[in-house]
Amino acid sequence: MDVLAANVLVALAGEWVGDETIATTRWGQGGPAVGRVSACFDLGGKVLLLDYREERDGKPALQAHAVFVAGQEPGEYALYWFDSYGFTPTQPAMGHWDGKRLVFLRSSQRGQTRHIYEWPVDGVYRLVLESSFDGGVNWERVMDGEYRRMDDVSPL
Repeated sequence: MDVLAANVLVALAGEWVGDETIATTRWGQGGPAVGRVSACFDLGGKVLLLDYREERDGKPALQAHAVFVAGQEPGEYALYWFDSYGFTPTQPAMGHWDGKRLVFLRSSQRGQTRHIYEWPVDGVYRLVLESSFDGGVNWERVMDGEYRRMDDVSPL
């Protein structure tokens, strides 16, 4: 899919599965994981609803629901993120498309988290999550995952 389209969120729609590397953080032990993503448009195509499920050692781990909204200006987006760690947004994470990547910055009392989405080839996207606890001076990698459309992978 050409992610240079007017609405890059179209590139996230679908069913995805991917291998992840989770870093050890203040929220838990690191290690390999499998992420499953289901994303579809709703409300007349105005929002993308994304459900995420992480499995570690074959057991459910982190779960999240995300709502993505295209902004009024081309290339501007908003993300509302809810997860099983208890994160509830007080405001959306603002994001932008820079021509290669879709980048969001979430802020809370827990610090900042940067979501970086990239599409290296058709049918594949990469997500990197980084956190900062000093106002964005230093960043730590939290997660790195590469996801393939379910139509493009063999059944698990």
